[in-house]
Amino acid sequence: MSRPSAVPGAELARELAAVLRGEVRFGAAERTVYSHDASNYRHLPLGVVKPADLDDVRTALALCRRYGVPVVARGAGTSIGGQAIGPGAVVLDFRRHLGAVLDVDPQARTARVEPGVVLDDLQRAARPHGLRFGPDPSTHSRCTLGGMIGNDSCGSHSLAWGRTADNVEQLELLLADGTELSVGGPLTPDGRAALRALPGRVGELHRRLQEFTDRNLATIRQGLPVLPRRTSGYPLDALLPEHGHHLARALTGTEGTCALLLGATVRLVEEPAARALVIAGYPDEGAAADAVPALLPYRPLTCEGMAADLIAALLAAAPRPRALDRLPGGACWLFLETGGASPREAYQAARRLADAVRRERSATVALVTDPAEQRQLWAVREAGAGIVTRLPGGAEAWPGWEDSAVPPERLGDYLRDLRALLRRHSLHGVPYGHFGDGCVHLRIDFPLDEPQGVLVFREFLEQAADLVVSYGGSLSGEHGDGQARSELLPRMYPPEVIALFGEFKRIWDPDNLLNPGALVDPRPLDADLRFVTAPRRPLPLALPYDQDGGSLAKAVHRCVGVAKCVDPNTGVMCPSYMATGEERHSTRGRARLLAELLRGVQAPPGHQTEAAIADGWRSAEVREALDLCLGCKGCASDCPVHVDMATYRAEFLYQHYRHRPRPAAHYTMGALPRWLRAAAHAPGAANTLARSPAAGLLKRLAGIDPRRVLPVLPPETFTRWYRRHRAAHPAPAGAQPVLLWPDTFSDHLQPNVLRSAVQVLEHLGFDVRLPSGPVCCGLTRYSTGQLDTARRVLRRSLHTLTADGLPPATPVVGLDPSCTATLREDAPRLLGADARPLAERTRTFAEFLDEYAPDAALPQVPLDAVTQTHCHQHAVLGTAADRRVEARIGLRNRVLDSGCCGLAGDFGFRRGHFEVSEAIAERVLLPELRAAGPDTVVLADGFSCRTQIAQLAQGRPALHLAELIARALPAEPS
Repeated sequence: MSRPSAVPGAELARELAAVLRGEVRFGAAERTVYSHDASNYRHLPLGVVKPADLDDVRTALALCRRYGVPVVARGAGTSIGGQAIGPGAVVLDFRRHLGAVLDVDPQARTARVEPGVVLDDLQRAARPHGLRFGPDPSTHSRCTLGGMIGNDSCGSHSLAWGRTADNVEQLELLLADGTELSVGGPLTPDGRAALRALPGRVGELHRRLQEFTDRNLATIRQGLPVLPRRTSGYPLDALLPEHGHHLARALTGTEGTCALLLGATVRLVEEPAARALVIAGYPDEGAAADAVPALLPYRPLTCEGMAADLIAALLAAAPRPRALDRLPGGACWLFLETGGASPREAYQAARRLADAVRRERSATVALVTDPAEQRQLWAVREAGAGIVTRLPGGAEAWPGWEDSAVPPERLGDYLRDLRALLRRHSLHGVPYGHFGDGCVHLRIDFPLDEPQGVLVFREFLEQAADLVVSYGGSLSGEHGDGQARSELLPRMYPPEVIALFGEFKRIWDPDNLLNPGALVDPRPLDADLRFVTAPRRPLPLALPYDQDGGSLAKAVHRCVGVAKCVDPNTGVMCPSYMATGEERHSTRGRARLLAELLRGVQAPPGHQTEAAIADGWRSAEVREALDLCLGCKGCASDCPVHVDMATYRAEFLYQHYRHRPRPAAHYTMGALPRWLRAAAHAPGAANTLARSPAAGLLKRLAGIDPRRVLPVLPPETFTRWYRRHRAAHPAPAGAQPVLLWPDTFSDHLQPNVLRSAVQVLEHLGFDVRLPSGPVCCGLTRYSTGQLDTARRVLRRSLHTLTADGLPPATPVVGLDPSCTATLREDAPRLLGADARPLAERTRTFAEFLDEYAPDAALPQVPLDAVTQTHCHQHAVLGTAADRRVEARIGLRNRVLDSGCCGLAGDFGFRRGHFEVSEAIAERVLLPELRAAGPDTVVLADGFSCRTQIAQLAQGRPALHLAELIARALPAEPS
């Protein structure tokens, strides 16, 4: 049980901590992290509770009611309207501990779930039965069923399987006054009468709801538009007799304003055994939208629209996915998926649909049946929410009008008018979305960090609301209203309907305790914005942030809360979150903390700011959150908006410890190259000391965890071996020179890696050279925030290379991915243009073989292998060349989806990190190695990865690719 500190709401926090089994967090870090969702808004809560069970939920609500503190329910915090945050509220994080699938009934095709269950976890539980939950928003890897029920989420397959409201059977509810009840539907007249007859508060509630409905039948029937997508306002039409007085549907989409969800029974649908994808190309999005009504009778599972400017935004931020080659000609595409009981059936349905597309002369069409290609194409669409936060020209784009919906038959004209409205305001955006349902997602480059930008924001939203209403549409098609759109509801609904919304809310929550300010009595749409519009003091920074105009504030505001970093199941990002499950240890949480820090630091003198992080660069809260950042750079590649937390961490550590004592590990492992060069003069003595009784004291002084084994120093460094080798084996005349970078780890700790590279490269006829003097990439200094020293180290290395006089185009081959990535990416950040030539000619070992020896005969290695990919190689360097080289040598390789190994340079060695380091390795890597056969080769190019495997996998050896190939070379004649 956690103990809160003396903070706002301390009395409530103490009472909560005394009785709850889950975590109670009222400190500055947690309040900051939970002050944002995926919207434009920022609301500092009073505190955060992570209930361990439903009794915790009941108790927390009762105490908040006693103190008069509002309560906001939260799942993954991906709400785009601002409905998962609340000022001065206690936020209940249901995702942390209440995420179980309680039961799957394949006969009834239902599942019972806790409110915090992640959608993908439900899909995994249903898949063995050939079933799935129909709605599938693009955040499916982290969004929760509770959040989906709160927003009435939809996703791309709502054409086939409906919205969340269409798939709820029963909801278990907790009201603000402590009443518990179950609601479902549809109800017969006898069923309604039985509910009216129930005793107590439950019976009273049902009587009031039925009287409310009967009294307002005409208003409800006439005042709510009938649309495939309408999630603005309360869905009161679900209470109508013709809809069975369906209370579960009436509560779906109420954004946590009426009741807390304790559990749900949801409907499952049959998963198609096979799928095919028809991609229809059109000259523009208007033409694509106009074509939709003629295609819907063919009953596609999806009808998604995606225009060329979304592709342009993708290409501006990341390498071109090969799957884009399958797009037919055009400037806007419809993704039309078909399903069937067999591949042939799915293909035949796709052929019929493709024939229908071709009837429109301007259309082009492609048919994709390969499942892997389909997944790649859908991945582009799913990344849309993140991709379009930066427009192709680099401008930032924000939500606010990202979810409007109209009748599908009117979508083309609406899109044309919407584009015209953008032009009138000199605004830009990238429309895409669920064209088959008439729903458009659109982020817009509102100038929200400027004072006049707020006026532009309001004026556009008001005019856009009037536009969508003129088309018979809805302000929101699946994201809900929150603070972003609730104020606009009177533009969509007549006053009498707005009054009914208020009355409906008061029936359930008369004291307005649950998520106040959303839907009813809303906060202004232009208040509480997370952007600082006041003048900001420029900061002296150590790194350039070229992609963000030199602004760290803009860099951290790249994070828009789509929360791919809290997907705990796949990818590299974010290893510390995968281990701890704590939001503040995610990329998103750390970005929020840095943004809050900068809110205070950049305030001009005398300007008051309501910043939870009050001590700026000295913040202990930010330091703690960043302490468990492994610097893996996974976020820089895997985050849809390329938040680069490893870089931001280096900046923070530089500022935090500037002119202050540092942790011991910064002096020892940060200066590791220096210590290893010294120890290389007497490796035997160093090894004896490291394994003597004094080793414990040595580790303690160095800030190293006592459970870690210090690496053994070899009797000879690689550079000494190379001098002997070159004296005995001169390079052949006329051979192409290649410069081998003798990184510290390989040179002083595992020289066989570099020796193997020399052996392979010389076998292929290259003249392998070394720098004439010591070189270092500066990574150990960079990662600990010693940026001035890292700069000096790199500059000395550049001077050494320049003095060697090699031709400027001589390729540089790095063996360790972390050092190679530093040369390629971080060196230009530190030294600017001076380091770019080195960065441009730096290659990994596999890249060099692939590029400079593409036709060379490599030895065959017909073995089974598993590969642990180094994080920096994944994020910065890429692995395509490795896969091609492995194919050339006949290696049967499987790349593990294990993410970071958990060692990450000095991270896993530092005192206080061992448990997290081990937990990261145990997530996938270590179980996979235990399951691998004894003859399976383990490939790991990273020194850190090989060390972690050796220390935590019972000494199992792991090889660098160079070692594997060198072993297969023919023996040299004596």
